[in-house]
Amino acid sequence: MKAIVALAAVLLLPAAAAPADTAPRGSWEWPLSPRPAVLRAFDPPDKPWMSGHRGVDLEATHDGVPVTSPESGTVSFVGVVVDRPVITIDHGGGLRSSFEPVESPLTAGAVVAKGETIGTQQPGHCGALACVHWGLRQGDAYINPLEFVTDLRPSILLPLGLDTG
Repeated sequence: MKAIVALAAVLLLPAAAAPADTAPRGSWEWPLSPRPAVLRAFDPPDKPWMSGHRGVDLEATHDGVPVTSPESGTVSFVGVVVDRPVITIDHGGGLRSSFEPVESPLTAGAVVAKGETIGTQQPGHCGALACVHWGLRQGDAYINPLEFVTDLRPSILLPLGLDTG
């Protein structure tokens, strides 16, 4: 019985606050509308030099759709990387989003608001499917961008009849 009471007490404790240099998880907007399907999930490599998927591929309704900034920030890069147009936005706190293939009329230094159009999706990344690759880094580490548009924490089920008040 004491173990159940102790477990219930731990489950009812408030969660630790997020560090000040990160945005609240789940508070950003999707960069495509309507809410896109995830065609390929975040799958980071075990070591920085190994292969993996350092972002997510989001399905677009068709080629040429507008891509919007998921959070406010400053454009830090617009150009071609290898053979794809890329735009990168610095959101502050060490967070940087990059989107490809996205053609943008913006230039480095432009300030963008959350939800503002930053460019248009271009064909070629997902074969015949229209899609956008969204990568997110905090410092030098790649992180899952879906953590910022959805709540990925596991659900915690409490026993029925637990008196919380």
